[in-house]
Amino acid sequence: MKKKPAPVATGRTNDPDGLRQRLLDTAFEAFTTRGYASTSMQDLRELAGATGGALAHHFASKKALGLAVVHERVAVAIEESWMAPMRTAPDASRGVQRVFGGIIAGLEDRGRVNGCPLNNLAVELSGEEEFRVPMAALFDAWRKAIADKIRDDRKAGRGGTASPQALATLVVATYSGAMAMARAAQSAQPLRVCAQQLKQVMAA
Repeated sequence: MKKKPAPVATGRTNDPDGLRQRLLDTAFEAFTTRGYASTSMQDLRELAGATGGALAHHFASKKALGLAVVHERVAVAIEESWMAPMRTAPDASRGVQRVFGGIIAGLEDRGRVNGCPLNNLAVELSGEEEFRVPMAALFDAWRKAIADKIRDDRKAGRGGTASPQALATLVVATYSGAMAMARAAQSAQPLRVCAQQLKQVMAA
């Protein structure tokens, strides 16, 4: 039996979901580094290599695209970098140290610091209710993941005496501020300093 010839590549693809994901990836990178207001839809079309019609088909407006970035990219980034590692950590203190250590290593591998994507967008967009509400919910979920692990430690007779919710708020605020400083300095050193201080605080 003769083998059928391989199909000839035409250079054209029909992958609407792939294009949507590429647009989200492009917008996530642009909005969280150069800024939401500083990135136009024309910028995004050029960066993603998409037509205006394709962009409009998936996202009717820049705000719709921005909200999708919050829900589908920023939320995932916080889940993967912080919440999931805290749930599986042996205890809260070691979980926080491992997260800081992993993020520091990643920053040094990339050779640049873009900051915390949630914090970057929150600083810029918290004045807009449609953005503020889902971003506040992400901060709440982030704190809850840390507080829940601290409560587990207390039940097991580990950890200090500070309020789990207050301590979780301190961890998130310290990390967010350290990332802002690291971005300004393009150095992971603020993260190292804050990780060490949190280690001492969480043991108290």
